Amino acid sequence: MFSEGQMRCLKLGLAATAAIFALSATAEADCVKVQAVGEAMTHDIAELFSTHGLANIIYGQGRVGKGPVHTKCEDGASTTTCHSSQTACKVTTPKTCLGAWFCFPA
Repeated sequence: MFSEGQMRCLKLGLAATAAIFALSATAEADCVKVQAVGEAMTHDIAELFSTHGLANIIYGQGRVGKGPVHTKCEDGASTTTCHSSQTACKVTTPKTCLGAWFCFPA
């Protein structure tokens, strides 16, 4: 059916595929959905607070954002509230931050 060379090639291919799946599962093991909220008098400022706050929270946790940032805003009577979220994966140790707006450099 298969020659010895073909069988060895098939086994190596399967082993390489298994290794790739194992490594990708390990790399994705510490990914979480991170969320932030921004509220302000205008839509633009609320969105800015939400998206920049999200970026700082992700950075402060020692993570890197993966994929698009999802932002949804709701206009209230006097303020707009925006919720932003993104998947983020661990890459370094957490940083020292004061809230969501100021993180000390590493």
